[in-house]
Amino acid sequence: MNLNSVLIGSENPQRLAEYYTKLFGTPVMEGEGDTYTTWVLGNGAVTVGPHDQVKGKNAQPGRVIWNVESDDVKGDATRFAAAGAIVVAEPYTAGDSGDYWIATFADPDDNYFQLVSPYNPEAM
Repeated sequence: MNLNSVLIGSENPQRLAEYYTKLFGTPVMEGEGDTYTTWVLGNGAVTVGPHDQVKGKNAQPGRVIWNVESDDVKGDATRFAAAGAIVVAEPYTAGDSGDYWIATFADPDDNYFQLVSPYNPEAM
């Protein structure tokens, strides 16, 4: 199996599309208004779009957190913050490994996502 993509439903997908474009650059598929916008990140994709079951902000933003692998979490976190990212947690190391970094962000709908160091199960 291979994780293909993450779909983020929103009552205001255009606002999310504008936000994520500041962070991820030009989307590979760009919608207008209430349509879908997609960015390819590595082998997978992130899409924002309308969903009839989504209203307002996420009441439990920590329930599902999606991760984006980065070789330079601290550098990318600084770049994201400069682009207007909503910072939830500055870069920190996880567990006993000083080489595994995580930085947590939120989007305007309060969905959480993280920059994480490449996963190396042998180092965990």
